[in-house]
This record gives sequence, C-alpha cells and structure tokens, in this order.
Amino acid sequence: MSPTPVPTTPVPVMPGAETLSLIETLGRGALAIASYAALGVILLIIGFYVIDLVIPGKLSRLIKEERNPNATLLTGSGLAAVGLIVAASIWSSGGALHEGLLATLVFGLVGIAVQTVAMIAFDRVAGISVRELVTEAELQPGARLLAVTHLAIGLITAVAVV
Repeated sequence: MSPTPVPTTPVPVMPGAETLSLIETLGRGALAIASYAALGVILLIIGFYVIDLVIPGKLSRLIKEERNPNATLLTGSGLAAVGLIVAASIWSSGGALHEGLLATLVFGLVGIAVQTVAMIAFDRVAGISVRELVTEAELQPGARLLAVTHLAIGLITAVAVV
C-alpha cells in the first residue's frame, strides 16, 4: 500500500507584502553587519580619544612605551563599557537599518559622555586622581575601582538602552 500524498496548498502572500530572495536577504544582512561593525569601531575610536583627553599624557605613549598598567586598565575598561553600550544598542534596534544606526550612534555617544563624567566625578568626589594614577608604575587600587566603575556604568547604560 503506497502512502497517500498529502495535498499541499500554496501559502497565501499578503497583498503588497515584499518577498525577498535569499540573495537579497543575505545582502541586507551583510550590509547591516558591516554598518554596525563600522559604527562600533568608530565609537570605540571616539571613546579612546575622549579617554586620551581626560587622562593626562599621550595615552598611546603611556600604554605602548611606558607600559603603564593603570592607563591600560582604565582605557580597556572604558572601551569595554562602550562596547557593551554599542552591543545593547544594536540588540534593541528594530526596524529600519538607518534608525538602528542612528540609535546606536546616539546611545554610544551618550555612553562615552557618561563615562567621562564618571571619571571626572570620581576624581573630584572620591579623591581618586587619574592624573596621579597614570604616573604610578604599579597597578593601583584606585585604577581598579575606576575600571569597575566604567564597566558598571557601561552595563547600566546598556540595560537602559534595551
């Protein structure tokens, strides 16, 4: 006894609905990935230069030549926090690509500004001087505290975006 074929009915397509081929879907996805990645890198570069403005001395020299662990930790944590904010912005961006990119740009810049204000506030309120930290050759407790603060602010901002 041979199996009885199940009748198939075509899936109705809503009038005016756009159907995309696999190539179009992949192309749009690749464009979105490339666009968000480029914007993320741009925001990280902006974050690096803002940190460079706040930390006395040339940041690249402090890290590459002087191998300053405090400057390295503060920079790394600041950039990780920006990365959290950018990732959350991308995650929460629905709809059109240009709207998602704009939201990611705005939230990324806000996150960088909040990080900068937090670093300056800790400098003033907690008496942790970033200027003094980056002159120390040994990793200092204040640098660890600021690094954790960067990550906490980045996480808070990221969750606020979502």
